[in-house]
Amino acid sequence: MNDEPTDLLAKGDPRLLLLPLARAAVPGCTAVHNARRLTGGANQETWALDAETEAGAVPLILRRARGGTLQRSTGIGLDAEALVIRTAYGNGVPAPEVLHVLSAGDGLGKGFVMRRMAGETIPRKILQGDAFSAIRPRLAGDCGKALAAIHAVPTDGLDRLERFTPLSRVEWLHAHYRATEQVSPVFAYAFAWLRAHAPDAPEKPALVHGDFRNGNLMIAPDGISAVLDWENAHLGDPAEDLGWFCVPSWRFGNLDKPAGGFGTREDLLAGYGAAGGCIPSPDRLRFWEAYGSLYWGVVCARSVNEFRGGADPSVERAMIARRASETELDLLRLIAPRR
Repeated sequence: MNDEPTDLLAKGDPRLLLLPLARAAVPGCTAVHNARRLTGGANQETWALDAETEAGAVPLILRRARGGTLQRSTGIGLDAEALVIRTAYGNGVPAPEVLHVLSAGDGLGKGFVMRRMAGETIPRKILQGDAFSAIRPRLAGDCGKALAAIHAVPTDGLDRLERFTPLSRVEWLHAHYRATEQVSPVFAYAFAWLRAHAPDAPEKPALVHGDFRNGNLMIAPDGISAVLDWENAHLGDPAEDLGWFCVPSWRFGNLDKPAGGFGTREDLLAGYGAAGGCIPSPDRLRFWEAYGSLYWGVVCARSVNEFRGGADPSVERAMIARRASETELDLLRLIAPRR
């Protein structure tokens, strides 16, 4: 889909184009200041802006499809994402407050406006910055508590989300892998291993964030201020989120600290259990960690085609594409370790 026809933000003054939107999100807004597109975000655009009111500035985030129209087929869609975030926020999850969902009258395509939270998302700063040194020892446990809150969210009203068992999740991923037309003997072996080791489905599927990891968490010096990027949310096995969080790619070089690069699996699970989460068995957690490593490998393989074919010629897409080989090594270490 071509993203040029409705890409108004690229053609006009963002302050003027975003003013009606800010007024819809914040009653009493009189002006918009500091409107700028943020870097990062391979799938969607993210804009920061300040809505001025008589009581002061209200910091906002606009999350919208690239160019207003281009949405990736693997996500749940921005309207559904806004619904999930609102549901999570309303049930005590540290999530941003969604203030407005874009309509056709806004003229900016698909997206939504949410309150901008304070904190840092860049993993390098979280793992190395002095501002976070005090909370790093407890951050893995805090992430476990946040995941327990997500998995406790009532799923009534979330029927539009896809529902998966562990095995159907593997088959879903395999269909996406076949579509890449890439060939990897390691990936083929990993799919066979996952099919052979798939655990039974949980009695009741839970809300699964689908991309809970270091980099999608807004971290303030006193802890987690928000869980971001809900575009892969679905209903399924809550252990999927725990395994994904421990995938080597999300440790950002700190391979000896599986939980986000700042903690241990034990710390993560202790926080999860203390907040009411049902701690999975080591075999179930290993299955989902292997699935997560393969999932990221398939994303990288898909990115090869998107970059080469011109669908997304960005440097970011090329950098993601080259990491497919890293996931092969991660998978071999996990499911075929040296004896």
